[in-house]
Parts: sequence; C-alpha cells; structure tokens
Amino acid sequence: MWTRNFTLYFGARTISLLGDAMMPVASALAIGKVYGIAGVGYVLALWTSSAVLVMVFGGVVADRIGARRLMIGADVIRIGTQGIVAAAFADGAPPYALLLVTAFFSGMAAGMFEPGVNGMVPLVAGDPQRANATLKIAEAVTQLAGPALAGVLIVVAGPVVVYTVDAATFAVSGVCLLLVRVTVPRPEPSDVLSDLRRGWEEFRARSWMWSVILVWVFWGVLVVGPYVPLSSQVIGADYGWVMAALGLGTVLGGLVAIRLRPRRPLAAGAVALSGYVAVPLTVALGLPLPLLMTGHLLGGCAWAFWSVMWSTSVQTQVTPEVVNRVNAYQVAGSVAGMAVGQALAGPVTALVEPRVFMLGSAVVTAGVVAALLLIKPVRRLGREPRQVEGRPIPVPACSLT
Repeated sequence: MWTRNFTLYFGARTISLLGDAMMPVASALAIGKVYGIAGVGYVLALWTSSAVLVMVFGGVVADRIGARRLMIGADVIRIGTQGIVAAAFADGAPPYALLLVTAFFSGMAAGMFEPGVNGMVPLVAGDPQRANATLKIAEAVTQLAGPALAGVLIVVAGPVVVYTVDAATFAVSGVCLLLVRVTVPRPEPSDVLSDLRRGWEEFRARSWMWSVILVWVFWGVLVVGPYVPLSSQVIGADYGWVMAALGLGTVLGGLVAIRLRPRRPLAAGAVALSGYVAVPLTVALGLPLPLLMTGHLLGGCAWAFWSVMWSTSVQTQVTPEVVNRVNAYQVAGSVAGMAVGQALAGPVTALVEPRVFMLGSAVVTAGVVAALLLIKPVRRLGREPRQVEGRPIPVPACSLT
C-alpha cells in the first residue's frame, strides 16, 4: 500500500487535517480574547456555512480538472487566509471584518478541498479499504494533536505563531499533492448545470447512498451536532480525558478495519455502529470517569469502522469520472444535519436538561442502526461494484504514473 503516491497523499491529508484541527482552538483562544464568545461563534459559523455553500460546486470542478489540482488550489487559498490573519495579529487586534472575510474564504477552500478527498484514494491506493482505515487512524491522531498544539502555541508564542504554523501545514499539504502523479479521466465537454444534474442523478440512482444520508440527517441533528456543546457542559473538567479515549477508540477502529473485510461492508458497519450508543448513554447516566472513557473508547472504535466501510463503498461503487460530484452531495447532506444540531444545542438547553437530551441521543443512535439494517439496499450492498441503470461500475485502479 505504501507506494510513492499513497505516501505523498497520506502526508498531504494528515498535515491538512492537523491544520483543520488547530483552527477552532486557535480561533476560540485568539479571537475570543479580543471579541468574546459571540465573535468566535460568528467566525466559525461563517467558515462552516461557506464550506457547505461551495461543496457541491467543488465536486463539479474536481471532476472537470481533477481532484488533485483543486485540492492544491484550496491549500494555496488557505495559506493566504491564515497568513493574512497571522500578519493582522502581529499589528495588534485585527479588524473583525478582516476575520470574517478570511473565515469566509478559508471555509470556501475547505469546501473545495473536501469533495476530492474520497476521489483521490482509489487513484493513489490499490486497496481503498486499507487506505481509508489508515487515513482514519491519522485523522484520529490529528484530532488529538491539533487542538493540543494550538493551545500550547497560543500560550507560549501567541496567535501570530499559531496562524503561521497553521498556514505552514497547508503549504506542506500542497507540496505533497503537487508531487503526486495520477491519471485523471478526461471528462466530456459540458456546462456546470449539466454536471450538477449528472452528479445528482448518479447520487439519486444509488438508493443505498441517499437512504443512508436521509438517516444521517437525523443522526446529525439529534446526536453528533449537539454532542460537543452538551457533553462538554455535563462532563466538565474531565472532558479532555474523555475526548482522548474517543480518539484512541478511533485509532483502534481503524486498525480493525485494516484487517476485517466483511462481505457486506455497510451491514457490518451498521452493526458495529451500535457501539456508539455508549457515547451519549454514558454521558446521560453521569457515570464515573473510567466508565465514561470506556464508553467513548467503544464508541470511537464503532464510529471509525463504520466510516471506513462507508468511504470504501462510495469509492468502489461510483465511477471515477463522477465520484467527486457524488461525494460532494453526500458530504453536504451529512454536514447539513450536523450544522442544524449544533445550532439547536444552545436553545434546547432551555427546554431540556442536557443529560436528558443525551439519553434521547442514545435512543436515536439505536434507531439509526436499526434503520440502516432495515433498508434492503444498505443491508445487501456487497464489496463488488454493482450496476446502476444498466451501467457496470468499474473498480478504480491504482495509477502510479
């Protein structure tokens, strides 16, 4: 698996994830010190909104010019935005309007980058499942290291250094991607609306895909979206230890996914996802720290295994020439539900005690697992590519050119 192409892509993806993981903490500490909690919230909300706004169009562009080129362009934009913020902090308190503008463009760049993530894997790895599992492990590590690094740098060196290091991560990512050599399918001439329509038709034609995304909207609104703000309030000072256990579980889940190759990946992933019930349930019950950490360890493992099965299915069941567009639709659908859940987390505390809501999240998680297993196309999807509307779907091959 560790070919030159995959090694370079792994480096680009890992360092980019590190930069993404640093950004929320850097914003919360650096911007919050100047403009308060509301100021941080508006910056992060604008970042997320702009990412979702361009994501579908990013999929179209990625299929036209190649995911690698678009991802390099996204990294270049983020080098600029983070560098501008670093320079602004060097002169003192940066204007809030500048922070909003850079957040907007940085979010757009993230939305351009994301659709190509799934599309690149089959091009650089002959074994997408092992590649996805390895990348999931790297993601878990960066989710632990990124916030810690940002926090330490803010205290020791200040916001200028934090944003400079953040910009440097995207520079390294861009260089690694620049060195990757892949063969990209040449698309047929078409206009943007036709490309969007083709992507939507390919997405809609796969009932296993759109049905999962419909279920995932409820998951995002009622489980994943509200989890961080509500659970951090309930757990309190031990929240960092609990998140560390969740990250370790994600690493273990990735290791399991490297070795285990179920005949029906989505069905196996759904069964594994039942372990995530332990995450909101242990919070709701107010269990001692060792049991909280054990529940999150199990939940992280369950989440990672499902994620690998899902990513691999998308990559192997969708034709290479439209995979970025289809991926953009499914990612946008998933993120939309989570964004709504995040927005509702604050108002819901005025109506329901956080632990009660977390108990409801545990019930919803069990319902999500049951729904996934009751959907026949999800339950029966195998490892081999299936036909869509009479068209065979080729397995993307690894290119070392």
